[in-house]
Amino acid sequence: MRLKRAARVILIGAPGVGKGTQTERLLARFPQLQSISTGDVLRSNVKRRTALGIKAESIIKSGGLVDDSTMLRLISNELRTRGWLDSSAPMTLNASPIHSGDDLGQEPAHAPPSEDPSASFILDGYPRTPGQATTLDQIVPINLAVSLVTPFSVILDRIAGRWVHEPSGRVYNTSFHAPKVAGLDDVTGEPLVQRPDDKHEVYSERLRKFQETSEPLLEHYAKKGVLVEVEGLSSDEITPKLFEEFEKHFVRRS
Repeated sequence: MRLKRAARVILIGAPGVGKGTQTERLLARFPQLQSISTGDVLRSNVKRRTALGIKAESIIKSGGLVDDSTMLRLISNELRTRGWLDSSAPMTLNASPIHSGDDLGQEPAHAPPSEDPSASFILDGYPRTPGQATTLDQIVPINLAVSLVTPFSVILDRIAGRWVHEPSGRVYNTSFHAPKVAGLDDVTGEPLVQRPDDKHEVYSERLRKFQETSEPLLEHYAKKGVLVEVEGLSSDEITPKLFEEFEKHFVRRS
């Protein structure tokens, strides 16, 4: 299905609600849509030894968190590289491989984002706070923030049944995608494990923290008039409702 205007989207939901699943399904249904993972962008810059990547790597190795300014520069550069920000504005981000005499550049210049449907994306991993969202709005305003809602009790049951084959990353669930032989990977026959984060006590704490941090972010996008809520007990129940919201905002709207 073809989009008629650029979609700049974030999905907000508790760990385990299925944001990754919904992103994959959206990408398959809307070919113009792409996913931008801020984690992948960061790792790419570190690997390519850009000035920003070296700065971020230094922060991470010292046990710190990459600051908002650096993350915004990385995001801006990624969007410019893809041609989704006005390339006629001065290029102030330094995300080329570092050479002697390179610096980290200035703050990103604010240029209008492209409204071409091919410049459509789901941004994963950022923003997480209203402050980050406010600054991001100045560079590339999000025009649809989707709150994915599944009762926490349902998510906890889902997480409790999740088992992983660590070498391959294959994920099983005893409730709806069970391995052929309990406790063993279908392909290799090797043992499955539960991730430490999937244990009930750890996960309950993660959910509590999500509730505390997500409310201000949801309020920010509600005030902007771009927040919608999609609720369901499963990914299969959420997906058609999510498709409907996308079509309403980016396909049928002129």
